[in-house]
Formats: sequence, structure tokens, C-alpha cells
Amino acid sequence: MMESFAQSWETMILLEKIYWCFAIPFSLVFIIQVLLTILGSDMHDIEASGDVDVSIESDHGIEFQFLSLKNIVAFFTIFGWTGIICLNLNLSTWTTILISTLCGLVMMLMMASIMYLMGKLTENGTFQMKSTIGKSGTVYLTIPAKRNGRGQIQINAQGYRTIDAVTDNNEDIATGAIIEVVDVLNNDILLVKINK
Repeated sequence: MMESFAQSWETMILLEKIYWCFAIPFSLVFIIQVLLTILGSDMHDIEASGDVDVSIESDHGIEFQFLSLKNIVAFFTIFGWTGIICLNLNLSTWTTILISTLCGLVMMLMMASIMYLMGKLTENGTFQMKSTIGKSGTVYLTIPAKRNGRGQIQINAQGYRTIDAVTDNNEDIATGAIIEVVDVLNNDILLVKINK
């Protein structure tokens, strides 16, 4: 097989040799990247440093990255093989270059889009106060009437929580009463009413 390839190498035009020089090594690197990704070895022995809380709060997933090592390898892999196919179909030089470049760019766009969308699949575990609206809970510390002070409630919202609360009721809401969350004030205090 190697002898027949060596013989056909001699008869190839320069452009076809260039495409083969892109196709073979980049295909090998592409296969290695895929295998390492499947085996999970592309993230081996990475250490984190810095303020972890700040890093997590500001993390919005993977940004759209058109130019990355994986995308460039994918571009040249598809570019090489498409060029070889186009030349074997006896297409002109400029048509071959155009088609192979477009196919490589489409592959880069697809890879970047897949990585971007996979990054968006991560779940955000940050507690959102608005998620408590409409839920029921129990009064933990008496809530003064007419927003004359804060009390506390216990509610099951992304886990069991104790949160400050106020009420518009005419009377205090005593400890142990069942309440319903009506609104969130200043993003840190719950407005509640007695649940009837």
C-alpha cells in the first residue's frame, strides 16, 4: 500500500501534494484530540487559584471561540480531505481551493457552536430570591405588622432557607404561622402574607 502511495505521490500535482500534507497530520491530531476528549484527558491535572467565589459568580459558561486549537485542527483536516476529493473530481484549482476553504470554515463554525452550546448547558446553582414568589413557608421569627420591622421565615427554595421577611398585614404574624411569599423587596427581603 505504501509503495502504491509512493508511486502515485510522484504523479500528483503540487496542489494535491499540499492537500495531502494537510490532511494526514491534521487527521492524526484530530483523532488524538477526539480520543483524549472522550477519555477526559484533555483537562488532566489542572489547578485552580484565586478567589473561587468570585470566579464562580462571574462564570457565564464558555464564550464563543471561533479561533481555538481544536477548531484550527478541524479546519485543516476538512480542508485537506475536501481538497483531495475535489481534485479527484477534476474540479479546477480555484474551485477546489474555494470549496475546501469554505468546508473548513463551516467545520470551524460547527465546532465553535457546539462548544458554545455545551457551555450553556451548565446549571447555575445560584439562589434566586424571585424563585420563592408563590411558595409557602413558616414564620421563624415573628413578622411585625405594616412593615414595622423584619421577621424571618423558613422556606424550601433550592434547599431549606431562613430569610428575612416583612408583611403588609394589619397584625403581626406569629412564629409558626403558615405564610405565602408575595414579592421580593430590594432583592433581599420577602414580602409575605398569611396563607389561608
